Amino acid sequence: MAAAGSLSARQKGTPSDIIDRLNTEIKAVVADPKFRARLVSVGIEPVQMTPAQLGKLIEGATEKWAKVVKFAGVKAE
Repeated sequence: MAAAGSLSARQKGTPSDIIDRLNTEIKAVVADPKFRARLVSVGIEPVQMTPAQLGKLIEGATEKWAKVVKFAGVKAE
């Protein structure tokens, strides 16, 4: 099964009550058995996390890939 993710992006400074509502609604959709089965059928294993956990995941990935880009000498054109 492939690792894949789908993030719900929002503007920095979005009020926490809005973020909490989005998180609640997204969790409800992903919890639906038909929706989960469809994701799994195309090789995606859904993983739910809190907004704080997602933030840490993105922060860690950004640091990791920044090091790779720097080491490889990748430059924007």
